[in-house]
Amino acid sequence: MASKKKKRIINSFKYLFLIMGSFVMIVPFIWMISTSFKGTSEIFTFPPIWIPKEPTLRGYVRLLTNNRMPFLAFFKNSFIITLIVVITQVFTSACAGYAFAKLKFKGRKIIFIGYLATMMIPVHATLVPTFMVMKQLGLIDTHAALILPNIVSAFGTFLLKQFFETVPQSLVEAAKMDGATPGRVFISIALPLSKPSLATLAIFVMLSTWNDYIRPLIFLNTLNKYTLPLGLALLNGTFTTDWAVLMAGTTLAVVPVLIAYILAQDYFVKGVMLSGIK
Repeated sequence: MASKKKKRIINSFKYLFLIMGSFVMIVPFIWMISTSFKGTSEIFTFPPIWIPKEPTLRGYVRLLTNNRMPFLAFFKNSFIITLIVVITQVFTSACAGYAFAKLKFKGRKIIFIGYLATMMIPVHATLVPTFMVMKQLGLIDTHAALILPNIVSAFGTFLLKQFFETVPQSLVEAAKMDGATPGRVFISIALPLSKPSLATLAIFVMLSTWNDYIRPLIFLNTLNKYTLPLGLALLNGTFTTDWAVLMAGTTLAVVPVLIAYILAQDYFVKGVMLSGIK
C-alpha cells in the first residue's frame, strides 16, 4: 500500500512538471497570436493583455496589402521549395535506406559508414563550398540553389535504413520466389510498410526547410524570390518594428507546419518508435 501511494505521488509530480513545461512552451505562441490581433496601444501595455479588448485585423491587412513587402510571394516560394525538397529527399532517402538495409553489394558497410560520417560535418562548414558550386552552375539567386543540395540526406537514409531492417527478410524472399524484382519488392512491400517512417522524415524535412534562414540569405538576392524566414526578418525594422504585422506574419508562417503535424502526428509517433530513435 505504501509503495502504491509513493508511486502515485511520484507520478503526480511528473505530471505537474510536464504541465508546467507545456505551459512555459505554449505561452510565447499565445502571446504571438494575441499580439497579431492587438492595436499599438495594447501591445506595450504592462501587465500584458492576453485577450485584446478591441481585437483588430489591422496587422493582417497591412501585411497582405503592403506592395513593398510581397508576403504572399514569400509564402508561395517557401511552399514550393519545401514541397519539392520533401518529396525528393523522402524518395532518395527511401531508395538509399532500402539499398543499405536489404541489398547485398560489395563495400556496403564501408560506404554507409562514410555516408554517416558526413553528418559530423557542421552545416555551416559546407556553405562556402556549396556556394562556389552553385555559382559555377549559374544557380545563384535561384530556388534551385536551395533545392539541389537538399534532395539527399544522410540522416534520412539512416532513419529509413533503421526501419527497413525491421522488415522480415522472409517476406522479401517470399516475394522474390514469386518472381518479384528488387524494385517491385521495394515499391509493393517495403514502401507501404514504411508509411510511419516516411511521414516522420517528411515532418523533419519540412520543418528544417520551411524554417531555413541562412541558405536563402546567402543564395537569394531578389526580393520576390525570398522565402518566409527572410521576409519575416525584413518585417523587423532597424529602428522601429510594427509588432502586430510581424506577429501576424509569424502566425501565418506557423499555420502550415501546425496543420502538417496535426495530420501526421499518429504516423510521426509510430515512425519514431519503429525507426529506433531515442
